[in-house]
This record gives sequence, structure tokens and C-alpha cells, in this order.
Amino acid sequence: MTGREAAHARRLAFPEADYSPSGTRRYHDPRFDAIAIKVFPGEHYVTASADEMLVTILGSCVTACIRDPMAGVGGMNHFMLPEAVGGGWDSASASMRYGNVAMERLINDVLVRGGLRQRLEIKVFGGGNVMKGTANIGHRNADFVETYLVAENLPITAHHLRGILPRRVHYFPSTGRVMLLELQRIEEEAVVRSEGLYKSKILVEPIAGSAELF
Repeated sequence: MTGREAAHARRLAFPEADYSPSGTRRYHDPRFDAIAIKVFPGEHYVTASADEMLVTILGSCVTACIRDPMAGVGGMNHFMLPEAVGGGWDSASASMRYGNVAMERLINDVLVRGGLRQRLEIKVFGGGNVMKGTANIGHRNADFVETYLVAENLPITAHHLRGILPRRVHYFPSTGRVMLLELQRIEEEAVVRSEGLYKSKILVEPIAGSAELF
């Protein structure tokens, strides 16, 4: 996929955003009267602002929305891996480690901002099998996040996982509210192209150290 095609895919996924050549992360969403923050694959974002809404588009990827309601801090991640065949969430393969790191980073960033593990409210979404020829990676991502949270003794408050359609997720960390929309064919094609581009990138780059329906 070319840079122009990738940008077009992002516009289909986030039609209201104003894209600069390098992509725009933050925009005002008049429907919710909120500052929307887009969370792309391989990213996470944590905030204590009551005015911010986190938004992501999921195909085979999974997002965890985690907050401490008493500390008033929460965030969202977005990961595509694991995708290796076999093994558990603690596998030594690079793809398995990525999912583990994505969860640990988000949890730790909430904790360092005043959150406590025993107060964490965790909601997980995504893991649809929308990418052809990827050996059910979406459902395996869903299996991963459930297994990881059980191993960490962190209960899931809400979930909308697996299936065959991509999803658009709006998360309000200040209240814990989630609004989820299952996307149809034209949006699905854009999501698959975008995830395919990200998959190609992570396969050649080393891993860095660092609901409501509507």
C-alpha cells in the first residue's frame, strides 16, 4: 500500500478528521462535543482530562480500555499481535511479546498517574476475523487478551470480542462510557487495508522497548 492509499484508508475510517500529510491525531467531534484522540495500531494513550474521548477502529486488532474511576485517569491501547501459531501469552516469540507489552504499558501508565490495580475497570473489544489468510488472528488476539487478564487477576468489566465485522470504538475515560459501532463492507475494506499496512511494518521492524451500540 502506498502512502496515499494508507491516508485514504484512514480517511474512510475517520471521515470527520482533518488530515495533514503526516496524519492528524486530535480533532473536535461535534457529535459528542469532545476532543477526540485517535489511537492507531501499535499506540496507546492515557488521559486525566474529562474533555477527551479516545477513538479507534478495529479489525483483527484488539483494544483494551482501562481506567481507575477514583483516580480519574484512563486510557486505551490498540494491538494486532500475537499472531504466532501455538504458545500462550508468555511465548518468547516477538509477536506474542508485543501484545503483552501493549497491555503492560497501558496498565503501568494508568498506575503511575495514581491508579490502583484493585480499582481498575477493564473493557476489551475487537478481535474480528476480517483479514483473509491470517489463520484466525482476530480470534487469537481475543483469546490472548482474555488469557492475559486472567493470568494477571484483572477482571473484565465489559467486552465485545470476535465475530467477523470490524468495529469503531469511542471511549470516555472520565466516565468509562463506551460506544461501539460495527462497520459494514465499505469501512471493512478500509480497515483491512490499514491493518495490512501495519502488519507489513511490524513484520520487518524490531519491537521497541518503549458498551453501547450506535
